[in-house]
Amino acid sequence: MRFAVRRMPGLAAMFAASFTLAGCASTTPSGATPDHVSLFDGRVSGGYQVVAIDPDQEHPLTGASVTVDSALQPKFPNSAITLARSPKAAADDALTLRWKNIWKSGVRIQGGPADLRPYLSQGTLAFDLNVADLSEGGIAIKLYCGPECERYVPYVLPGRAAQGKGWQHVELALHCFAREGDDFSAVARPFTVEGTGSGEVSIANVTLKRSGTPNTACPDYRTVAVTPDKLNESWSISWWTPRHLKKLDDIKAMKAAGRSPQLVFIGDSITQGWEKEGAPVWDRYYKQHDAIALGFGGDRTENVLWRLLHGEVDGIDPKVAVLMFGTNNTGHRQDMPALTVQGIQRNIEELRRRLPHTRILLLAIFPRDETPDGALRRINGQINALLPSLADNRHVHFLDINQAFLQPDGRLPKDVMPDLLHPNEKGYAIWAKAMQPELDRLMALPRP
Repeated sequence: MRFAVRRMPGLAAMFAASFTLAGCASTTPSGATPDHVSLFDGRVSGGYQVVAIDPDQEHPLTGASVTVDSALQPKFPNSAITLARSPKAAADDALTLRWKNIWKSGVRIQGGPADLRPYLSQGTLAFDLNVADLSEGGIAIKLYCGPECERYVPYVLPGRAAQGKGWQHVELALHCFAREGDDFSAVARPFTVEGTGSGEVSIANVTLKRSGTPNTACPDYRTVAVTPDKLNESWSISWWTPRHLKKLDDIKAMKAAGRSPQLVFIGDSITQGWEKEGAPVWDRYYKQHDAIALGFGGDRTENVLWRLLHGEVDGIDPKVAVLMFGTNNTGHRQDMPALTVQGIQRNIEELRRRLPHTRILLLAIFPRDETPDGALRRINGQINALLPSLADNRHVHFLDINQAFLQPDGRLPKDVMPDLLHPNEKGYAIWAKAMQPELDRLMALPRP
């Protein structure tokens, strides 16, 4: 079965509306849409402000600089964030963000709000960028479309490529930040550069253009989940490919020793956790099957697919493959549930081609967030409601063990998943026990 992705209506028709932005009335006729809006040209106006952000707070830039190190110390003792005015063409017409050892930092322009609908058809978000250091960090460009709606364009690889090359002009199509159903009628956060890891970048001349010429590509949200790719995050680049290569070597070594895995787990950090928190449980339940865990922290459906296409299951013939991934499509991008399901389905199709005699046990994505009404829990629940349609109960079997992790009121206890996402040893024991009857059944069946 294939899930149809609805095509976006014509953007011009979808977003046609009047534009209002504080601070522009004096330069445009009443009711007109300005050709461009300067968000930052050394100053901000119209009720906008520049803020530095950390994982928990915002810090307004009211003078020459703001340093938030002291606010970080209790939770992030080795971290630092500084945002300062800096020169480009004039003494203080740019903003420089420096950050160290932190998973979230940034410079944001916020206020307004602005009605961006007339800009989305042909408009662009343009700014100048100077990358001083991204060797151990990365950036993303974000635009918010509501209180719980944020869209971003990853800029890790282009940012690193720009390091040391001076000022570069970046221009992104505004529709890079739009998905069907988003509401851009009152955007209070029209520009954010968010940094991870450690780095230093400067920005200047941040402008919204009604008609611009993009010079930077962006992923198509409708196809990214099925387009194979490496996990190119600032925190993953150094280890992701080496881990993939080591898994290939591990399988070769196992085969050279006359053994072949009869059971394989494929997934993200939750599957990778079988090598850490879940290791004692793994040894009790799965070591007897020469099992292997092909789990990579942070992986989304397209990253799992890349690994399958590059040999991770080649040359093996397990009886059962256990699949559980998709929660990072939810957590990183808040992908539409049907798009994540398409990504999972594409992986199943690839596994069926490469492992024609292996039964696939597809697990429901595990619960996350503390309560049933958590935003990410709800998205995963919608994905799980679609997953049974991928099972034919011959080659592909679906199993939902999520209730085993939850309290009667639906709360996810921290003594099972301390961060409300990843199981501890107790959580892995719950997983193994709940799955074992179905796994035993599938392992005992004759080959299809």
